[in-house]
Amino acid sequence: MTTLPNRPNTALLVVDVQKGAVDGSHNRDSMIANINTLVDKARAEDVPVIWVQHSDDHLKRDSEAWQYVPELTRHDTEPLVHKQYGDSFEATELEELLSERGVGRLVVTGAQTDACIRDTLHGAFVRGYDVTLVGDAHTTEDLTEYGAPTPELVVAHTNLYWDWQSAPGRRGETVDTAKVTFTADVAS
Repeated sequence: MTTLPNRPNTALLVVDVQKGAVDGSHNRDSMIANINTLVDKARAEDVPVIWVQHSDDHLKRDSEAWQYVPELTRHDTEPLVHKQYGDSFEATELEELLSERGVGRLVVTGAQTDACIRDTLHGAFVRGYDVTLVGDAHTTEDLTEYGAPTPELVVAHTNLYWDWQSAPGRRGETVDTAKVTFTADVAS
């Protein structure tokens, strides 16, 4: 269980599913469909859904590429965290939003697997959160021309290593959309 006191709740994080971040991703459509499934489930169970939106030189704020994909719809009551660093906690109000909601466990989805997703997973974990990565609800772009593995291998490797994360009082895990639970017990 989380090392954060009095934080029994879970939240769903939807990280950077922006047009410029996911267009052309290898599993774009299925990833977005899985995130929609999770958002619907979270809303039905009154689980907080927190949206994260990145901006930088490549995703200029208010540009077309910066916008969330049209297939996902954020409700006005759901927080939107604006960030400029890979880790969704860095220089944002994310920790305050989670604390207010008593959240000690995160279910993480979004893009880019080898950047903002990994940074956010590790950022949450070292801050004391239990962190579930949804293995079929994150993606990355093809960077093989720069020596990176194919996107499928980046996703598979991240899913593999995150499933083995543990530290005193907290743990990580990887599950597919169909096995995600939002209860305090870790998804099965």
